[in-house]
Amino acid sequence: MNTEQVLLLKIHATKNCSGVSLKTQELYAIVFVTRYLDLLFSFISLYNTIMKLIFIGSSACIIWYIRFHRVVSQTYDREQDTFRVIFLIVPCLVLGIFINHEFTVTEILWTFSIYLEAILPQLVLLQRTKNVDTLTGNYVFLLGGYRALYLLNWIYRFLTEPGYRQWIVWISGTIQTAIYCDFFYYYFQSWRRNEKLSLPS
Repeated sequence: MNTEQVLLLKIHATKNCSGVSLKTQELYAIVFVTRYLDLLFSFISLYNTIMKLIFIGSSACIIWYIRFHRVVSQTYDREQDTFRVIFLIVPCLVLGIFINHEFTVTEILWTFSIYLEAILPQLVLLQRTKNVDTLTGNYVFLLGGYRALYLLNWIYRFLTEPGYRQWIVWISGTIQTAIYCDFFYYYFQSWRRNEKLSLPS
């Protein structure tokens, strides 16, 4: 089960999206759609296809819940979720155009999705609301843990696969994982003290 499904189940079960950043979910939808364009013209395996569709579908469902569900949409922190995502999208698109492995539309969009996979709007929202409910905190922790596991995977492949080099993915992933460090600190502090997670403003 991926992190998007965990969040989707949380929203569906509680009928509450308080503390969840719609802007982050829309960014993830853009990431998944631009990354998985190969669904339109290539087939790797049934498992691969299903997983890609689940990622895209889960993001779309979360966005629908937050925007249009008559109960869930009322709990959305619209006044707090104001991060200007254009300041993420434009630089990432420019980087995707000029720093990529191959100058083709699909490769540029794939690279753009690697640069864009950031959690900043979600972390900013949690900082503004300060008190974080357990399920939302666990969701963000799982996202960060997933990024950290990628780092371990890259190290393993670098040590075991001769010639393995993925500089764009490595640098982007390292920066994106580092963004979580502050959250990880307060998450573990709250867990150790058995207190509700609270982030400083």
